Amino acid sequence: MAVNELDRSNPLPLWAQLEQELRQRLDAGEFDERFPTDAELTEQYGVSRHTVRDAIRRLNSTGLLRRERGRGTVVNRAEFEQSLGTLYSLFQSIESTGVRQTSEVLDRAIVQHPAAAAQLDLPADAELFFLERIRCAGDAPLAIDRAWLDARVAGGLMEVDFSHTALYDELERVAGYRPNKGWERITPVVASAMDRTRLGLRKGEAAFFLERLGQRDDRAIEWRETTIRGDRYRFVANWSSGTSGTLRLTSSE
Repeated sequence: MAVNELDRSNPLPLWAQLEQELRQRLDAGEFDERFPTDAELTEQYGVSRHTVRDAIRRLNSTGLLRRERGRGTVVNRAEFEQSLGTLYSLFQSIESTGVRQTSEVLDRAIVQHPAAAAQLDLPADAELFFLERIRCAGDAPLAIDRAWLDARVAGGLMEVDFSHTALYDELERVAGYRPNKGWERITPVVASAMDRTRLGLRKGEAAFFLERLGQRDDRAIEWRETTIRGDRYRFVANWSSGTSGTLRLTSSE
């Protein structure tokens, strides 16, 4: 007898119902240790093997699962490493691994933001282009990204479809330039309740908080704040003898 009955009166196909059910269980971390076999799912849900394979095929296509020879279906907990010391694009970094990077735009507006304006050496009441996105890797949320740019040069970004593109590529297209230097600060944090929900993090799971100032030569053009999942993203710094870094004291006030 099936343990998890699907609703056969629902107009949604059984394979689609099963896909939704498995997504929920994946999000809850239920399959972190082992994903069930097709035969086990067939028995558990009381459906045909064809229905199970259709649902699994869909989850494979979104990057949540993958088939491995000798192991069957496994959860795809793709992790990403980013080298420090060079200006990088999250979009390009993820896509270069063969994983599709997409974005869901949460907010896009012309705003006033005194703290961001100060970072950009602009008056407190300056108009800024603001973009807030959920950045996804293989259909799974990876980061919450918030960026502010001078609206006088970035206002054209209001019309851009950001679902599958990089901010710097679009900035170069509408304004004629992109950052070529800057700095980034990385801090471990526990994400806010809202960001935790959006990223699919459990309570207490760590994240990284990135602050970035993007510059074109000596002109500040972008201020960005990004919360990124700590369980899927790592930073790597390369070093060699004969070079030294600096340690700075900063105020916590």
